[in-house]
Amino acid sequence: MSGAAWTPRPGNSGAVLKGFIERVERLEEEKKDIARDIRDVYAEAKGNGFDPKIMRILIKRRAMDRAEREEQDALVATYARSLGEPVPNDDEEPTSASD
Repeated sequence: MSGAAWTPRPGNSGAVLKGFIERVERLEEEKKDIARDIRDVYAEAKGNGFDPKIMRILIKRRAMDRAEREEQDALVATYARSLGEPVPNDDEEPTSASD
């Protein structure tokens, strides 16, 4: 934010600002509701034997495009090798159903 002072426009600027504030407040409330729903889904999945931590990793990876995912995989493999750790799927070809 700049250091310049804000000067209101003549007219109904207070009403316009109030409208923006109220819209953001409604969206923030919706965001809380969605976050609660997501937590509920993770809890339900956990109750069915799935690991929410792994689910979050998969969701994050699915949001990546193929090149980004391949770059991440390559970096993980490079780091693992430098630490003398086993490299996940080092001798397997990657199989991806969706890109």
